[in-house]
Amino acid sequence: MGKDRKDRKTMEPRVVECTINLNKRLHKTTFKKKAPKAIKQIKLFAQKMMKTDDVRVDVQLNKFVWSKGVRNVPKRVRVRLNRKRNEDEEAADQFYTHVTYVKVESFKELETKLVEDEA
Repeated sequence: MGKDRKDRKTMEPRVVECTINLNKRLHKTTFKKKAPKAIKQIKLFAQKMMKTDDVRVDVQLNKFVWSKGVRNVPKRVRVRLNRKRNEDEEAADQFYTHVTYVKVESFKELETKLVEDEA
């Protein structure tokens, strides 16, 4: 019936670039709670995509979300999700996700893509 857990891939560091539609995630949200909820929704999206509990949002992404104030959050945001190994030995999780902002001119024809090593 279902796949065995042994067949699944082991987690490895990887980088994914995708677009998050904040407009649909913040629909019917009180004005004064839109930007804080947007950050929470970005973290939730990253948790689901990368399967890590520890998600860290970059300062540039936070500034972009808050750029128009608490009420007028941007409709979409392009982000890079970077799953990294935790250097801290005592950490509860082996991996964490670092979410960074990617500046784009237009969101047309953009899809989720796996980013190769840019080093």
